[in-house]
Amino acid sequence: MSPSVPRLRIGSTEIIALADGEGPFFAPRADAFPGATAAQWAEADRYDPGAVDAQGRWWLPFRAYAIRSDKGVTVVDAGIGPADGPAAAWAPVPGVLPDSLAAAGIDPAEVDTVVLTHLHTDHVGWAVVTEAAVPAAGGGTTAGGASAGSRRPYFPNAEYLLQRAEFDALDALNPQLRETLTDPLAAAGRLRLLDGDTPLRTGRVVATPGHTPGHQSLLVADGRELVLVTGDLLVHALQLLHPGLAYAHEADPEEAERSRRRMFDHGTGTTLHLATSHLTEPFLPM
Repeated sequence: MSPSVPRLRIGSTEIIALADGEGPFFAPRADAFPGATAAQWAEADRYDPGAVDAQGRWWLPFRAYAIRSDKGVTVVDAGIGPADGPAAAWAPVPGVLPDSLAAAGIDPAEVDTVVLTHLHTDHVGWAVVTEAAVPAAGGGTTAGGASAGSRRPYFPNAEYLLQRAEFDALDALNPQLRETLTDPLAAAGRLRLLDGDTPLRTGRVVATPGHTPGHQSLLVADGRELVLVTGDLLVHALQLLHPGLAYAHEADPEEAERSRRRMFDHGTGTTLHLATSHLTEPFLPM
């Protein structure tokens, strides 16, 4: 059965939620948010009851997004990836992003831009793949005539966008991604480094550092209606309800809080929708 593909339309632009997997967090959720009170946990569980399972574990989806308009197709993030992807040590691989793209009617070859919000492994899994891991039409895999160990961009015609600050922090974040991700993208001529906010054909990249040094989000606007594809600007309803709550895996919690408060403050008369990576509902009005 094909994955569901929730959609949100503003003006002529369609924002499509692309499921890649779901599963429990690798550590107790209280360890992830050590500053949260019992009352705050209760409030968050009422807001997003799907984020906690019967064993009290933090249950989270892993999600990417596509932005489709008459100007092209942009994908934001690349999920947990195939069975041999960089998140395999902890995430519920293999992901189903190829099936979600197919269900949305998107061929990877028609994607012209991929925005990688940051370099955590559950956001880059399908960005670059080995030929043997690429799903073939009708199931199975295809080698495409290439050697078994060769790596290529999964979106072959896309420019991959990453903040320069994130690239510069790669050795601290995950040096293995140099060989498996950034070097293959650079060798294919597909990696573009950004310095802060950058307009795109569809939407605008906004620098939202804190979760990682070069974290970025994508803002799509039509009049006074906005959609913010958040990446890990927030990872749990706690941070939506209480933006000052630090997440244990944020590189700079104070900067992450500033980024959240700046993006959540959308002004009177403006409607903001959040398109989140890990909350149960893919689209949340603010």
